[in-house]
Amino acid sequence: MNEQSPKDHPPLSRDEVEELLEAPWREFARSVLSGVDGWIASGFGSGFAPIASGTVGSAVALLPWLLLRELPSWGYLTVLVVALGVGIWAAQRVIDRIHVQDPGVIVWDEFIGQWMALFLLPAGPGPFWAWVLAGFLLFRVFDVVKPWPVSWADKRVK
Repeated sequence: MNEQSPKDHPPLSRDEVEELLEAPWREFARSVLSGVDGWIASGFGSGFAPIASGTVGSAVALLPWLLLRELPSWGYLTVLVVALGVGIWAAQRVIDRIHVQDPGVIVWDEFIGQWMALFLLPAGPGPFWAWVLAGFLLFRVFDVVKPWPVSWADKRVK
């Protein structure tokens, strides 16, 4: 067999190396974001954060929450239930398209979880952003640690 060793090939340029590394990622991103379902499931692209995509998704979820919090409780809960249904639909379509179960790029569950965690945010005394930060951090801790019954549900619901 006439195999060539790596020494027989000229070294790749930096551009060639970057192109080889990025090509699969670009194709994956195109596949996920090819429809409105991918934009929703990925938290409007926040799920593509290179590290801690869940935390980034939770942080991005605060932007629409600033509008959501102005609604009366019944409106807030209605939007939450509709967003949950739309998110389940969107996530399943992306999973079916990319053939990967529970991909890290899907962060809509962080949006829903963050909005649930901040639903009854105290409106009383105290600095508003301190309450938001506390809700954000507590949600992230619970999402990472997954205490019972969250861990039980996470294992059984896919």
